[in-house]
Amino acid sequence: MVMSSYLVAILAAWCMAHIIKYIVSKVKKEKHGIRSHLFRSGGMPSSHSASVVALASVIGLKDGFGSGLFGLSVLFAMIVMYDAVKVRRSSGEQGDAIHLMIKELKSNIKLPRSAKGHTPLEVFAGAILGLLVGIVVFFATT
Repeated sequence: MVMSSYLVAILAAWCMAHIIKYIVSKVKKEKHGIRSHLFRSGGMPSSHSASVVALASVIGLKDGFGSGLFGLSVLFAMIVMYDAVKVRRSSGEQGDAIHLMIKELKSNIKLPRSAKGHTPLEVFAGAILGLLVGIVVFFATT
């Protein structure tokens, strides 16, 4: 069975980003297991950015950088990366503030889940990882 190079790029970038996140957290001595890193939001590097840039890279290399599909993939990547830095990060900061308020008030309200977004550096690192993975996948599958 031959797997699509587009899907290989997405999966490889996602896996590599999460493995790197796990290594970074171990270096920082955070206490998270490998399982929690597979589904944890935020952290270095952004797996969302890595995945969408890997996909866009393979599309550009296979279908041409002037193709409509490449243009669409770049737009998709830009939206995902903007969302990670602006929307999700802001939402995570608001969630942290709500947690702090609930704790300070000693309220019985159950703490809501607070998802983390990404810093611009985490998104940039994810994009670079995605670009490298996309290039490697393209040449490995051609």
